[in-house]
Amino acid sequence: MGDHSKTIMKQGVEAALRLAAETGWNELTLSAIAEKAGLSLEDFHGVASKDTIADAVEGYFDKAMSEGSFDADETPRTRLFDVIMMRFEAMEAHRDALVSLMKWRQTQPVRLLNLVTARQASAEWALVCAGLDTSEGLPKPVKSTAIAWAIAQAERAWRKEDSADLSRTMARLDGELRKMEERASWITGRRNKTRPQEPSGDAETTTEHQPS
Repeated sequence: MGDHSKTIMKQGVEAALRLAAETGWNELTLSAIAEKAGLSLEDFHGVASKDTIADAVEGYFDKAMSEGSFDADETPRTRLFDVIMMRFEAMEAHRDALVSLMKWRQTQPVRLLNLVTARQASAEWALVCAGLDTSEGLPKPVKSTAIAWAIAQAERAWRKEDSADLSRTMARLDGELRKMEERASWITGRRNKTRPQEPSGDAETTTEHQPS
């Protein structure tokens, strides 16, 4: 995708988020998105549709993780926690629109399939932003798959968040990352011999795509 197309897609995502907060994602049309973005419908031809804009939302919020922590004194878990929480903090300003998108996506099998790929991309970018995208230890696909799961579980908590400081989301994310840390080191891949701690956070055990 060229720079012009990326700009159109970004404007489309931002306009869709503003509109969905007012009307719900189910009611969106591409023509309404174009009007909200101050663009013509022709600008979106061959570049974006309502569906591809929906798919692009995950990557749009991944950018919030870009100012990550590279402090060598912090543990990998802490660095991952910090960058992923940056993503949720950015999402908070668009809560109504995103919850609407998530509910709509449950009715769209193709969008759910694409979400799997988007989750993996989010996880891989989290590794980059936390300075953990090395080839040491566990294979990158293993790391990113585990992180994608943690993000998905934290998002379930975020949807039910009832505090301004995102305490439910933080607890769930911290609990998932701690469980990963107990199973294996991110850097060396060796088993952690310390006694496992009780997982913290939301006790949900349901799957990512179960409707709320």
